[in-house]
Amino acid sequence: MRIIAGKFKSKKILFPIDKNTRPLRDLVKESIFNLIENSNKFDLKINNSNILDLFSGSGSFGFECISRGAKKVTFFENYSQTLKILKKNIKNLKVEKNCKIIEENCFNYVQRGQIDNFKFDIIFIDPPFKEKNINILINRIVEKRLLTNNGLIIIHRHKKDDLKISDKFRVLDTRFYGISKIMIGC
Repeated sequence: MRIIAGKFKSKKILFPIDKNTRPLRDLVKESIFNLIENSNKFDLKINNSNILDLFSGSGSFGFECISRGAKKVTFFENYSQTLKILKKNIKNLKVEKNCKIIEENCFNYVQRGQIDNFKFDIIFIDPPFKEKNINILINRIVEKRLLTNNGLIIIHRHKKDDLKISDKFRVLDTRFYGISKIMIGC
């Protein structure tokens, strides 16, 4: 796994080898960033942005954002094996000042309202494909206005996923890449 563009272009990042973590494929990651940066549907710049990476895994999405100029990434990860890899990647890239890790289940954290005072330009939601409770997160994000005015929520699901996404989430674009379905909205 590697970083695709920006100041860390071609740098490799570590990822867990167990089956509990599903890394975001480079093709999908590259396609997401091409959409954000080149589509006239969105008015968002990654440079100086504030990112929330839920279900962070090894951090590949957040590191791509930092490489492209994001100011800060807040990573949520609570699986101990993956957390070790995430911390190693932060150290290897020397981006400690750009990162915050919350070592907790994001559902619990968001439900307690501990994230309510933050604003994010991009919120990336990439839970395990079997996770069916993401509407809890989406509803809280929308209700508490955690997005900046031009902010985006990006959801990564399996292409065959038939979970009805909350009607509070306004889908601006949906794309399919291999087994992945990407929904971008606000």
